[in-house]
Amino acid sequence: MIGWLDLLTYSICSAMLLMMLFGIAFSAFTPGLNRWSRRYFIVLFTLHLLCVVCVFLDVILYINPNMAAVERVVYFFEFLFLSLQMFIPAPFILHCSGEREKDSLLFRVVSALWILSFIMLIIAQFTDVFYYVTPDNHFFRGSLYTLMALPLIAMSLLNTASVIKRRKKIKKKNLIALLVYLVPLTIATIIHTVYFDSVFLVLAMVICAMTMFGMILTNNIAQYMRQQREIANQRASVMVLQMRPHFIYNTMMGIYYLCDQDPGKAKQVTLDFTTYLRKNFTAIGSENTIPFRDELEHTRAYLAVEQAQFEDVLFVSFDTPHTMFRVPPLTLQPIVENAVKHGMKSSSDPIHISVVTRQTETSSEIIVEDDGPGFEPVDNNEPHIALNNIQQRLALMCKGTLTISSREGGGTSVKVTIPASSW
Repeated sequence: MIGWLDLLTYSICSAMLLMMLFGIAFSAFTPGLNRWSRRYFIVLFTLHLLCVVCVFLDVILYINPNMAAVERVVYFFEFLFLSLQMFIPAPFILHCSGEREKDSLLFRVVSALWILSFIMLIIAQFTDVFYYVTPDNHFFRGSLYTLMALPLIAMSLLNTASVIKRRKKIKKKNLIALLVYLVPLTIATIIHTVYFDSVFLVLAMVICAMTMFGMILTNNIAQYMRQQREIANQRASVMVLQMRPHFIYNTMMGIYYLCDQDPGKAKQVTLDFTTYLRKNFTAIGSENTIPFRDELEHTRAYLAVEQAQFEDVLFVSFDTPHTMFRVPPLTLQPIVENAVKHGMKSSSDPIHISVVTRQTETSSEIIVEDDGPGFEPVDNNEPHIALNNIQQRLALMCKGTLTISSREGGGTSVKVTIPASSW
């Protein structure tokens, strides 16, 4: 008859098995982990999984008096995997502090303690001084059982002391994660030497490992997101530096002819073009979002330059009462430039562009519409790099979105949505 304590033990073991399988899968497929951390946590969770399997088998077999020989094998691997779990934090500590294993005293001492533990485990298979299993399948501690546990305690204490000693070399989040893993584990190991119950020792290990993994994963994902943001900013910089040469050439030639025909207009176009260039180059060094009114000024300067050349065919209207929010640099201007570029090259008919902003309860919206030829997924057999770039930066920098749709009556509508939480 299975009692409530056995059912509780089975439930705990089953939960630990699922947690370790989840940990292995998450370590293998989460993009936020770097390569070294990915391998480390796969090994760590695999060791925990094997240890949990041994404990599960122990719980199942100990009630069967005919399974003493099998139980002895299970105990061997259970102690083996427990000792490896005491050893494995050392490489992670050295990795976090930027030290090499072959040059580390910590690694050599912990390795020596593990070898000593393994030797005693081998001796335990041939003597009764450490522990033994009776023919009717009952586990008993030997007279030197505490001695067998000392290397495990020493490894755990040494790892904990090493983390504290290297606290200035280890990143704060990694330091906290290691202490969260090692301190409870050390306490649980000491208690285990007094009160033998592998289930609760392994449970403590599993909880500590998952907590450590969660904290390290959060740190790695934050770093991964920073890297992605830097990549996106670099792409934005490239886009800025690759301004259309013919646009610059046409603008300069237009100013040249205006100097004789309309000096006042030439001065205004020069001022608008200077504003446009200044905003472009400022965007190169910007790593954060900017006020929308700055992006609007940039867009107006660009359109003023274009309208100076195409005043009879390019018409723009602004309805932007809501400007109290932030956007990634180069959000609105490239969208408008894209509309002008495709509208002007596809037809000699006038093109009308409207820029509208509005505020909802949950977001700020920017809507750019034109009555041009309509949107195509590719431009000259190439994807719209500028729009794809904006989508990536919106998602990374402010959790925003960009959607493109066909406009009723012809043309294209581009809608940018910025969540209120990012204002």
